[in-house]
Amino acid sequence: MIRIGCGAGFSADRLGPACDLIEHGRLDVIIFECVGERTLAFGHRDRLANPGKGYNAQLESRMRRILPLCRRHGTKLVTNMGAANPKAAAEATLRIARELGLTGLKVAYVIGDEVTDQLSPDTPLWEGGTVADVGLKLVGANAYIGSDALLPAIQAGADVVIAGRVSDPALVVAPLRNHYGWAEDDWTRLGAGTLAGHLLECGMQITGGYFADPGRKDVPRLAECGFPIAEIDPDGGVVITKLAHAGGCVTPMTVKEQLLYEVHDPARYLTPDVTADFSRVGIEEVGPDRVRLSGGSGRERPPELKVTVGFDGGYLAEGGISYAGPNAGARARLARDVLEERMAETLGNDAKLRLDLIGISSLHGTATEYPSDAQDVRVRAALRSTDRDKAETLLWEVESLLCCGPAGGGGYRGAITPSVVTYSASIARDRVPTRFEMEAA
Repeated sequence: MIRIGCGAGFSADRLGPACDLIEHGRLDVIIFECVGERTLAFGHRDRLANPGKGYNAQLESRMRRILPLCRRHGTKLVTNMGAANPKAAAEATLRIARELGLTGLKVAYVIGDEVTDQLSPDTPLWEGGTVADVGLKLVGANAYIGSDALLPAIQAGADVVIAGRVSDPALVVAPLRNHYGWAEDDWTRLGAGTLAGHLLECGMQITGGYFADPGRKDVPRLAECGFPIAEIDPDGGVVITKLAHAGGCVTPMTVKEQLLYEVHDPARYLTPDVTADFSRVGIEEVGPDRVRLSGGSGRERPPELKVTVGFDGGYLAEGGISYAGPNAGARARLARDVLEERMAETLGNDAKLRLDLIGISSLHGTATEYPSDAQDVRVRAALRSTDRDKAETLLWEVESLLCCGPAGGGGYRGAITPSVVTYSASIARDRVPTRFEMEAA
């Protein structure tokens, strides 16, 4: 029985529970899933500015804490923290390993997922139109590669495997294929392994974190929530659990929510490894914080790979001002209307403006405004543009409301930050060859 833990479910996840998991979880492997579409695009921006960057911003902090623990407990690490620059991520990891005296630690990095040079202005996008139609500077494009890309590095004895845009479940499927010797066309087991990877990939979502909703779905000791562990048998059957002393919970309800998370069609979940089928999965509670899943399956993998295409979104200007007390809602609406009128002449085809009333209606871009008697409202103005002058103008207009009215505005804050935009495309599998390099500390 192989035990695999998840130490991160997104780029900036907590570190403490991951260290706890390595220390006490008796793990064979720990995965860190740290790449999303936007984080990858930002990685490309960072690498363009500095060829030595482009990997996960928390990589050094994480490696300094977890490498000694992994060495002590014999736990292998598989991660996509390489983002847009796996080679530089591996070099940083080796440097830290040498500083810590971890002689002989083998660090491998996987490359080949970047396909920027294979895209053309005419490349069609899933959202409609072409790369050229986006009208923004292309910063990078990466194919979702699978366990085939990771497996050779694991088989070569790597203690740490660092990839870029590998599919999330593949971080688990590759160690499973190595441990149990699953064939690359054993669709049933690959589908079951993908189920295990999908359940682990989002960290605390399955141990109660993102599940928590007080009074409806209560979770014990949420501040001390632990990361999940998967015990996976040779046929892909899996038990999800956590450390007994950690906060949070693993129940059929937490498992069901994660099972369906981001799965558009449970009978046809497309991944680089397999077309997974979760439609006949059985879920059984087999003990405190222990849930068994069986029945994961799959069919032949798709002939094409998904590609994340990142563009430089220019500048994101975001400013806010608050209104409180009687009639605050009406004053906030007036401030919003003033901003809309004042910015009308500044906007062009390259700029997108959004105005929200936080406390009345602000989360859903398609939602209609609902009635409110709120007496504490914040006007939020956001503008995305390739023209910094337009971004500056928005902040100027928001701050001007302090004296230009309506009455009672205060607490202005404003900032301009870089932004990215992502789209999706497809590429033939045979156009994405991968390889790995390995070096010992």
